[in-house]
Amino acid sequence: MIREGGCLCGAVRYKAEGEPLNVRACHCRNCQKAMGSPFFARALFPQTALTIEGEIGRYPSSDAIDRVFCKRCGTRLFSWRRNGTAAGVALATFDDRNAFAPTEHIWVSEKIAWVTLDDGLPQYETTIPP
Repeated sequence: MIREGGCLCGAVRYKAEGEPLNVRACHCRNCQKAMGSPFFARALFPQTALTIEGEIGRYPSSDAIDRVFCKRCGTRLFSWRRNGTAAGVALATFDDRNAFAPTEHIWVSEKIAWVTLDDGLPQYETTIPP
């Protein structure tokens, strides 16, 4: 299966092939700041499963992650692992914004206080235990 998406202005388009490795809502402080939102809802794909067209920018938000965005409109599209393995695709940027739903919450120890998690999904204080 191939799912498509893109930024607000349409200058960047992408295709994600296959099924995601996981779908999570991350509540860590870096994701909050990078997304300008209480959390980052994303589908994790192998980088090899993604095809991107258009001019993107990157910001190294940590030693491990680049935040990828449209250079024209600023839409935040991906969290790109710098080791070349995977990329988190922002769920709301898929053309079908209901294609995926998170199956768990990570980094709830850094969750914004007014966010209530009552969806019954598993919650992890930091990341998923090995």
